[in-house]
This record gives sequence, structure tokens and C-alpha cells, in this order.
Amino acid sequence: MAYSLFADLVVLVHLAFVVFVVAGGLLSLRWKRAPLFHLPAALWGAFVELGHRVCPLTPLELLLRGKAGQSGYEGSFVEHYVTPLVYPEALTAPVQVGLGVVVILANVVVYWIVFRALRP
Repeated sequence: MAYSLFADLVVLVHLAFVVFVVAGGLLSLRWKRAPLFHLPAALWGAFVELGHRVCPLTPLELLLRGKAGQSGYEGSFVEHYVTPLVYPEALTAPVQVGLGVVVILANVVVYWIVFRALRP
């Protein structure tokens, strides 16, 4: 049972990371050092999506699920958890590239807002 709980915790951390990648730049409005953490996370998120890679948290979750006696799943975290929420069909390479572009564009917009707000 502990492995199952840890696997669920990994999913929550993974989801929080995805949200941070997309919108974490907004933390810069309150915390000037946020970009030091957010920009590397956003670059990693874009690298994973645009490079059709699997985030290391996905194999960790699958390992924990296996140790808990649960079945895993094929593909990445985004394919398994996020895509079904956003897209009714399976994740394709063009959709994955689109998600990477969305990450980049969302962050361009976020930092544009941040820089306008912090400008004297």
C-alpha cells in the first residue's frame, strides 16, 4: 500500500510541476527570484515535449505502481493523465509538439505580463 501512495504522490508532484512549467512565471510578480527556478523548469518541460522524451517522474511512478502490484501504462505522464483531459484522442507527435509550443508561448505571455508589471 505504501508503494501505491508514493506512486500517487509522484503523480501529484508531476502535475504540480506541469502547472509550474506553464504558469510559474506569474510567481515573479511576488517573488523576484522565481525565474531562477521557473525558467529552468520551463526549458526542461519544453525540451521533454519537443524532444518526444519521457520525464523521469513517469518511470518512477510506473516502478512504484509495479511494486504495489498495480498495472502501469504505456507512454508518458502527459499522454496518460493530461491528454485525456484536454484531447479525446491519443497523443500524436504533432500534438506533443503543439504542447511544447504552448509551454513556450504561455511563458512568453507570462513573462511579458511580469516585465510590464515590474517596469518602473
